[in-house]
Amino acid sequence: MSLDLTGTTASRVAWAFLEARRMAGSPAMGMVLTLVIVTDEEGCEAALRAAGDAAREHPPRVLALISNPDSAEARLDATVGVGSGAGPGETAVLRLHGELAGHAESVVAPLLLPDAPVVVWWPGATAPVVPSTDPVGALGHRRITDAAAGPEPLATLRERATHYAPGDTDLSWTRLTPWRSMLAAAMDTEPPAEVVGAAVAAEPGSPSAELFAFWLAERLGVPVSRSESAGPGITEARLVLAGSVGDIALTRPDGVLAALSAPGRPDRSVALKRRDAAELVAEELRRLDPDDIYAATLAALARSL
Repeated sequence: MSLDLTGTTASRVAWAFLEARRMAGSPAMGMVLTLVIVTDEEGCEAALRAAGDAAREHPPRVLALISNPDSAEARLDATVGVGSGAGPGETAVLRLHGELAGHAESVVAPLLLPDAPVVVWWPGATAPVVPSTDPVGALGHRRITDAAAGPEPLATLRERATHYAPGDTDLSWTRLTPWRSMLAAAMDTEPPAEVVGAAVAAEPGSPSAELFAFWLAERLGVPVSRSESAGPGITEARLVLAGSVGDIALTRPDGVLAALSAPGRPDRSVALKRRDAAELVAEELRRLDPDDIYAATLAALARSL
């Protein structure tokens, strides 16, 4: 069920949610959070599709903001959806025209679910340098960016490292979760003192590889070398062990299947496919508290600048 509103207001959008629920026969939606997506016309459909897939695990009210500041008329247009077409929760695509585009927070604030967490996600390259001080970002308990979406991923990541605030996160970090989990499990069988170095190989300009290297250095206290590969993404992580016993290595040349090798154990294949935006966002929505490990990794990166 969807309703189109032209030249509307935030209060009328809130009424449209209630009306769409009534018409869909769903007076209570059981939503657990508000997900605000700051996007553009080109990226809106893909972002909503990813949010809809993630919503099956965490039913939200989704507010997609599209700004058109060049319009001569200050106007709010909205499309409000409830039910199967909008996923398990509610969705409103809010198009802000003219001067109103500079006051998006005033449109969003009345539409936030009461007493529920707020997550702000910038899926493209338009995320602010300091998400926590952005007017819309300041409404969020969590703020999700993606350094890899911009034209200069490493420069963007380094800027965010110097302006980190609790609640910030980046999908470049989320992409590392399977890598970090597998290496941590492999290290459980080796005393930490025996790891004397590490190495990461990835395609050029990978912010995930940058974070991976600083995470290893910060957690293990060892030097970490980086090298470029043909990709896709990260292709290898290696832990150098003392003596001549060999290394622990996790190698993924095709972006799908990885090989894990360790001294004294047979090599084994492990699933390590590159995840899409829906899977990454769903993971971020599982935890709404500040990520202390991510904060410590960014702090290590910032100290190196």
